[in-house]
This record gives sequence, C-alpha cells and structure tokens, in this order.
Amino acid sequence: MTEIVLMSDPKVAAVPVRECGERLVDVRRGVPLLVDERKRQGSAGAFAHLREGVLDRLLKAQTQLPEGLRLLFVEGYRPPSLQRHYFDEYAAQLRAEHPDWAAEQVRSAASRYVSPPEIAPHSAGAAVDLMLADDEGRELDMGTRMNASPEESAGACYTQADNISAEARSHRDVLSAALTAAGLVNYPTEWWHWSYGDRYWALGTGAAVAHYGPRELD
Repeated sequence: MTEIVLMSDPKVAAVPVRECGERLVDVRRGVPLLVDERKRQGSAGAFAHLREGVLDRLLKAQTQLPEGLRLLFVEGYRPPSLQRHYFDEYAAQLRAEHPDWAAEQVRSAASRYVSPPEIAPHSAGAAVDLMLADDEGRELDMGTRMNASPEESAGACYTQADNISAEARSHRDVLSAALTAAGLVNYPTEWWHWSYGDRYWALGTGAAVAHYGPRELD
C-alpha cells in the first residue's frame, strides 16, 4: 500500500476470511521470546497468545535482528469484548472533543488508534504489539511510548513520522526490516503494531483471503 489505509476503510472489511482453524498458543511457554512482565497481571494471560503462524514469524524476525537486540513482546490476542471497550472508549473521547464530527468521521479517526472490533487483527490472534530491547530487556528509544495516541504524540506514533530523533528512526527501521522480512505487515499509524494472516495483512500483500478471523480464546 502506497498510502495509509485505515482499519475503518471498507476495503479492509471487504476482504473475505477463510478461517484456517490454527490454534492460539501461549508465547510464554517454551519459546525464546522476551515478554513484557507488566502484562502478566490481569486478562487471565489472554494477551500472551498468538496464532501459531504469527509466532513462527516473530521467531524468524528475531533471528534477523543485529546482535544484542531482542524483540520485546507486549500484547498479542485481545478478546473481542475488550477490543469493543477500547474502541468505544476512544470514539467517545473523540466525539466529546469534536462534537461537529459526523459518525463516520469519528469512526475513521478512532480507527487510527483502535481497530473497529469486527475486523480487529488482535481479536483474531493475528496482531502483535512489540518493540526493541537490548539483551538485558531494556527498552530502546522508539520515538514515543507504545500506545501513544496521535493526539498525545503529535503524530509521532505514525511509523514514518519525521518528528522523532535519528536514534528512534534507526530503531524503527531495524524493527521494520526484521518483521517485514518475516512476512508481517505494519499498521502505519502505530509503529508497534504488526500482523500476519488477518484482513489488513491480506489487503496489504494482495492475498485473496485472510487466514484468521476474530475468535474467542478457548
């Protein structure tokens, strides 16, 4: 994609899903992946799950990183009910700040930061939020905190934003190169959000169908 296509774009929802039935796996079990300890509390561990195919690609991406760098996994699967809560909460905030906006404008703006629940890659176990860390697990400068909104960051959360330091740009480029080589695609409004097998991935890669659709965690 040469332009930013938002999750709310009808082209994303129009991508058919042919659910492959691949299971969700816990990335904390027997996998050499660095997981953010702060997410271990609450959510009954749902955050630490991904489809097997996504996890395989993350591990491949890990091998592409320069020596001394690690992927730091922050969040994967998100239950549909939680995704709905996040989306509705942010949309309500935007409506309060912009009472003149039409409903579709609110939905579009909200989707820069939170995917509409019906097509959300996280709820399919297809998306992961992650960043770079050193060998001791210390987070590297990525230009903004993870989950910084467009308003909070003055747009610096956009992957190709130019209002970040040269060091942060270099870190984003390293992360992008490794994950792209492993077959994942980025959501351009969030430098930390990458996915494989979902509708957004299919649209971006030209795949005929998405492999994963929203599901509940067993």
